[in-house]
Amino acid sequence: MWEWFMANGVWILLAVVAGFVLFFIFRHWAFRWMQKLFPEQWQGQLEGTRRALTWVIIGIGAVILALAVAAVVISRQGVDVTPALDKVGGWLLEHGVPILIIIGLAYLFYMIVKALAPPMLERMVRSRGRGRRARSEHAKRAQTLSSVVIQGAAIFIAIVALFMILSEVGLDITPLLAGAGVAGIALGFAAQSFVKDLIGGFLIIFENQFDVGDVIKVADVMGSVEEVNLRRTQIRDLDGVLHIIPNGEIRVASNYTMMWSRVHLNVSVAYKEDLDRVMAVIRRVWEETADDPVWGSQLTSKSPWILRVNEFGDSGIVIKVVGETKPMVQWEVMGELRRRIKRAFDKEGIEIPWPHVKLYMGDKPADGGLICPACSGANPPGSQFCVHCGAKLTPGPAPKPTPPKEERGKPTMGGFGDG
Repeated sequence: MWEWFMANGVWILLAVVAGFVLFFIFRHWAFRWMQKLFPEQWQGQLEGTRRALTWVIIGIGAVILALAVAAVVISRQGVDVTPALDKVGGWLLEHGVPILIIIGLAYLFYMIVKALAPPMLERMVRSRGRGRRARSEHAKRAQTLSSVVIQGAAIFIAIVALFMILSEVGLDITPLLAGAGVAGIALGFAAQSFVKDLIGGFLIIFENQFDVGDVIKVADVMGSVEEVNLRRTQIRDLDGVLHIIPNGEIRVASNYTMMWSRVHLNVSVAYKEDLDRVMAVIRRVWEETADDPVWGSQLTSKSPWILRVNEFGDSGIVIKVVGETKPMVQWEVMGELRRRIKRAFDKEGIEIPWPHVKLYMGDKPADGGLICPACSGANPPGSQFCVHCGAKLTPGPAPKPTPPKEERGKPTMGGFGDG
């Protein structure tokens, strides 16, 4: 036995090494294909599939290893394995080569789609662009369409290649196709919300409601769009929270950055101010901002196209200022305009109003009058009953003064108190 093992052990060891090498190569390429066929955002959801595929590969590797060892043992025993090898070789030549060709062509088609889809879609978007859509808008639209087209093409190519391989192996795919049609109808009824999400995503992309990078508000969530596909939309808000919204839940989509944006300010000034002077100062600040080399490129309105008295407020007069900017910069422009307007108002002595509070200290009785012990009201001299609440007044030591209480009074002209 030992002599036999020493004579054949080298070949068995080589068979084991070859089996392990084939196993690791197959495992590596299988995982690479998974990463290429499925989008990155799906990788976290494929852990179960990855583990199942690992066990399948382990089984295949064990079979290959067992066959290799068996072939070595049988050949060293003097058994002629040439007919079996001829059959295996014939099958590989007849079916294995076409299967490799199918896999290679599928990979080639996927790489072609991945390489050609982005520039072609961007060229198409630019040729059909209208109005004042900027180059950045075209790029966002093309990026959104490219991701959807590449994902759809990858799934379609993988399904077609799988059916062709099954047909090449010798399986009749006609029942599979018929079963897939019936299963698709059943799944359509069972997964109505999923189908609804897909239809909603198709309409969002087809109608160009929003693209990746836009600031939108959907389903009471406002933020920047990080990803759009047929099933869901991912939005990250100002706090950094990522919201994943199924497209079927989107009823109304408010896009804050489509083609152009708007500055909308309400500026309050005191009632005593000259409104013509105030509006002239605001207009001058806007025009100076438009002439600024940094901020001027963000403003498309060189002068506010709405500047009017909008409201008589509780403590001041509200002036509305509206103009247009490039997309995505309206919030920065509004902050800069507020800063410049405040600085100009301080320089010109224009008052910005604020609410005031009036302190009520209570009434002081006249000489000889009495303070009512019930309501602490002051009464004229000689009164026997309180003129405020009707309680009987009895002469005696004066009650302790009531502490002052706060009472919100009406605003006065100019925002000043009554003195």
